[in-house]
Amino acid sequence: MAAKTHRTAAPTTVLSTRALNRATLDRQLLLRRSPMSAKKAVTHLVGLQAQNTKPPYFQLYARLADFDPEELSALMESREVVRTVSLRSTLHTHTADDALTLVPLVRAPRDRELKSFRRGLEGVDLDRLAAATEKLVEERPRPLGELRGELLTHWPDADPLALSVAARCVLPLVQVIPRGLWARSGQVALTTVEQWLGRSAGSAPALTLDDTVLRYLGAFGPASVMDFQSWAGLTRTKEVFERLRPGLLTFRDERGVELFDLPDAPRPDPDTPAPPRFLPEFDNVLLGHADRTRVIPEVNKGRNGKGKQTYGSVLVDGFLDALWRVDREGQTAVLTVQPLRKPTRAQRTEITEEARRMLTVMTDAEDHDVRFGTFLDFKD
Repeated sequence: MAAKTHRTAAPTTVLSTRALNRATLDRQLLLRRSPMSAKKAVTHLVGLQAQNTKPPYFQLYARLADFDPEELSALMESREVVRTVSLRSTLHTHTADDALTLVPLVRAPRDRELKSFRRGLEGVDLDRLAAATEKLVEERPRPLGELRGELLTHWPDADPLALSVAARCVLPLVQVIPRGLWARSGQVALTTVEQWLGRSAGSAPALTLDDTVLRYLGAFGPASVMDFQSWAGLTRTKEVFERLRPGLLTFRDERGVELFDLPDAPRPDPDTPAPPRFLPEFDNVLLGHADRTRVIPEVNKGRNGKGKQTYGSVLVDGFLDALWRVDREGQTAVLTVQPLRKPTRAQRTEITEEARRMLTVMTDAEDHDVRFGTFLDFKD
């Protein structure tokens, strides 16, 4: 009788940190600048972190060939992209379609934020709050202070901060222009997504959580379940990945964590050159994973800011290795680079050349000066 043979499963491919870095940079359009339009890039990246008004422009400059900041500004003016609270209950720039269909899928982070303010909302009926807020902001876009004041007439005993936070948590709102326009801006004024866009959520293609996972992998993969949850601010999504597993590839990182990826997604050679890139504060490539070592070395964890102040990050050979900021001295834009590790002579030259290109496009200064120095003391 012939002996039984046992099939053994093929070993799972282990992706090194450097391999994950190059794959992520490629998906993020940071390995080489892309010719795609600003609108297509905002779609591909599933939005741009927009806690401040300038970072979305710098995010696109780092990723797109021949980017003109006025291109994104024009998209905001035509209401093809908007600023709204979404992922992780933070402000993002999204396309109009994503603002209508993605936001409801990330309601959980807003609900958690709302729960943390409940003590200041005693006696506030949230359904009534949503109705009152909707009526006010659809009459006309309301500055945040004015909206808060109007709501306090209904609930005078509520905590003012808690009330304004609750208003944006119970109702999808957008910040209307001129807030966020390039070289122009204004105070925060709010209205509903549907009022600003002139159409309902049902007018955009339906987006499921499965769709969102696949789009995330296309922009941030290969990634784990925890990576996705960290990016979206969600929990308990393992069953979504299990449902999608038959159509995905799986890998493991050097720590043994299972990673999922799209079969046809790029996974470049780990030795692929990665040019320097200047990223603004809160760029999603720095925030899009639970394990951020694929972009932020352990030695530099938490070193792109201090206290409540966050600075721009410089990727050197694909990894966070320096900080940057721009100051004006008369008609000169002075960009200071603070290395977190001493760059080679070649890297210093590449960083300087990239900095000068960025200053030419992203400032109106007549002259540019790139310096290497220290503006953040980690010893304090």
